Amino acid sequence: MYVIGCYISYLVISLAVTVWVAHTLHKNGRIFLVDAFHGNEALADSVNHLLVVGFYLINLGYVALALKATENLDSLRQAIELVSDKIGVVLLVLGGMHFFNLFVFSRMRKRARISANPNLSFAPAMQAPGR
Repeated sequence: MYVIGCYISYLVISLAVTVWVAHTLHKNGRIFLVDAFHGNEALADSVNHLLVVGFYLINLGYVALALKATENLDSLRQAIELVSDKIGVVLLVLGGMHFFNLFVFSRMRKRARISANPNLSFAPAMQAPGR
């Protein structure tokens, strides 16, 4: 009986967190993409949507693969620990995907700024003479 409760808890929490993170990435990532695509909102929205679809596919695929439990659960404590372990891994995967998306957005934005202004340099500032 504990296994069924674990499955249900794991699915509800994992899906809720995945949807929340995807919504946050979609809403806030749009700003970076519009800037990266020089104000082309249609292209930015299209790329943003595709990124969110990929995010869902990867995370929901992982949630589905990690659903199985091979241990026998004899107590509520073991059930809570199992759900905690599984949710913890899902949160780490979501965090990794979030930082990967931020990295991609920042690279796209940086490239867009450089192509818009080729004289713009991101090199470190030179030291003042005499130092």
